[in-house]
Amino acid sequence: MAKLGLSSKRVLIDKANTTVTVVMALTTFISISSVMAIRTLAAKRTYQAKVISAKTSARKQLQVNKAAVENLKQAYGVFVTEPTNAISGSSTGTGDKDGDNAKITLDALPSKYDFPALTSSIEKLLIARNFKIKTITGNDDEIAQKDVTSNLPEPVDMPIEFSVIGSYDPFVELIKVLEKTIRPIDIGLIKITASETEMTLDISAKTYYLPEKTLNINSKDIKQ
Repeated sequence: MAKLGLSSKRVLIDKANTTVTVVMALTTFISISSVMAIRTLAAKRTYQAKVISAKTSARKQLQVNKAAVENLKQAYGVFVTEPTNAISGSSTGTGDKDGDNAKITLDALPSKYDFPALTSSIEKLLIARNFKIKTITGNDDEIAQKDVTSNLPEPVDMPIEFSVIGSYDPFVELIKVLEKTIRPIDIGLIKITASETEMTLDISAKTYYLPEKTLNINSKDIKQ
């Protein structure tokens, strides 16, 4: 058997070393790629689990909301179809106390700031009792209150002042009527002045409106 020369042995050793290096490099590459792939898959799995959990929660909330809507529709139907409303008037009549309960509620606490409508109501009430109106004034804040909405609305003051000419007994009756109106009226100041020919009643009061309630609908981003 022929013996390999020194140069031939070195060539074989170099080839073997090269093969080992290549194999180690491939092994390292495959190992690193595998680790990165496993980490990526684990991250995707965690993300998908978050998405599934959020969707499940949203679906449950939608089911609760759907049931609440059906209950609300039924309750509202009963509320507005009562033959006698909350202030003992007729739900289908046209008198001062008539109207369904939804109308009565909106009359008591409207959702829009409408100062002209308020002054018209006060004027109608005074004329119906034969008072001579001197002035009806107030701060019309309609521009500032326009399109105001809130997720948690609270009543907003609507100040108003008016002055009428009449006599004492009708003045007392007017104050009683104001206390019993559908729309709450808080009287802050009452002033009666008299001359030889007439008596004047000045009232400073305030009523309220309740801004429309908004639905707080949010979106949620699921991050990896």
